[in-house]
Amino acid sequence: MHDNDKKFTAIFDQIFESEHIRVIPTPIRAPNANAFAERWVRTAREECLDHLLILNEVHLRRVLNTFTAYYNTRRPLQSLGQQSPIQRRQPPNTGLVQQRNVLGGIVNDYYREPGCIAVSFN
Repeated sequence: MHDNDKKFTAIFDQIFESEHIRVIPTPIRAPNANAFAERWVRTAREECLDHLLILNEVHLRRVLNTFTAYYNTRRPLQSLGQQSPIQRRQPPNTGLVQQRNVLGGIVNDYYREPGCIAVSFN
């Protein structure tokens, strides 16, 4: 998907089509048509890809699959009221807060351990 900028020539499209990738130009005079995709790409770059040295296509796919799974199921989004795009059951309000590394620690995911008793040191 790309806009109708002059830098995207017919040859540019032919290269993608030769690899069986369908080219979709955005509508003319519709600046928000691609906004959601561009925002996700920016998030993936800033929170993930800018912190890694990608070795090859297989590595890139594994990293993006891991990040996408985290983004869709665990990452709280402000626009969704601190929920993730794929709703999960309500987390428990009690228990120890635990941390797990995603992508080797580039992203930290926090959750409550069910069944654990929180201890207060007041």
